[in-house]
Amino acid sequence: MNPITAPPPYVGAYSRPRFRPESEAPGLESLARHPGWGLVGLALLLGLVTVGCDRAGAPASAESSRTRVALVMKTLNSPFFLDMKRGAEEAARELGVELVAQAPERELDVEKQMQIVENLIQTRVDALCLTPSGSKELVPVVGKANRAGIPVLIVDTRLDEATVQADGVRYVSFIGSDNYEGGKLAGQHVASLFPQPAQIAILEGIPGHETHDSRIRGFRDGLAGSPHLKIVASQPANAERDQGFNVMQNLLQAHRDIAAVFASNDLMALGALEAVSAAGRAGTIKILGFDATDEAREAIAAGRLEASVAQNPTAMGRLAVTKAVEALRGGTLPKSIPVSIELITNPRGQ
Repeated sequence: MNPITAPPPYVGAYSRPRFRPESEAPGLESLARHPGWGLVGLALLLGLVTVGCDRAGAPASAESSRTRVALVMKTLNSPFFLDMKRGAEEAARELGVELVAQAPERELDVEKQMQIVENLIQTRVDALCLTPSGSKELVPVVGKANRAGIPVLIVDTRLDEATVQADGVRYVSFIGSDNYEGGKLAGQHVASLFPQPAQIAILEGIPGHETHDSRIRGFRDGLAGSPHLKIVASQPANAERDQGFNVMQNLLQAHRDIAAVFASNDLMALGALEAVSAAGRAGTIKILGFDATDEAREAIAAGRLEASVAQNPTAMGRLAVTKAVEALRGGTLPKSIPVSIELITNPRGQ
């Protein structure tokens, strides 16, 4: 809203306006005694004041009355969530709604994400799309959105259903990939690479996060039919590139015969790739990631990264905003809206 500029405090009935400093401006009582004013002048002045108050209290423009949809992600320091934000922005432009996209700086900052959601509830967004950093921890703020009458859609990472049921919390729909199946695809691919005995390492994401836990569980199940493949280490690297590098350096020292590594996101996989290269072992260890970011795809095409599971976060962002608007307009949504996954590998088998 543009600021309301108050009318000059003193205007003669027919004379050219004379502007005074605020300290010199006469009050209503003195204006009433001023020659030429009287009741007519007072009525005119009061009318101006009334108009100013009405303008300040009324909606200023179509912008302020537009539907506001919030998208709260885990972080914006990740290509995956930047792609999700881009998809949401595209949908918001097409639908003519206002998008409020926010996230903590780090994916593991659950407290900050909770604060962001609470602030958005206070500002009365119309709908909330949430990628929870903590599947249990974010359930209470979803409950606050319920009590405020704000529909909630969960994106990419599921809430813990036991906690949802225990707290009596509701959400409209879940939009995302099957992380378990994606991890299983990666595990089956590793099994196909090694018909002989081999040592496998895992770089986990943030402990207790449903997304990463499901991917790791799926990967392990994908290896279940290959007892000759041994998982010698499974350590958290908190879904961050620098920690992927550091943890991988330590693993190379502790387990010199590692043949393959699965990281539950591409940032950790790329960090592991850098550690392997720094150790002079580029090309000797198969590294797989999850998310199929642009940088990961380039590394796959160059033969440096073995594979990555693609989720299509851009589609998730588009669907989140589109379905939020549909829900606001009274539409009925399915409880789960799947987004397809696939394993990206180098077709030339380099």
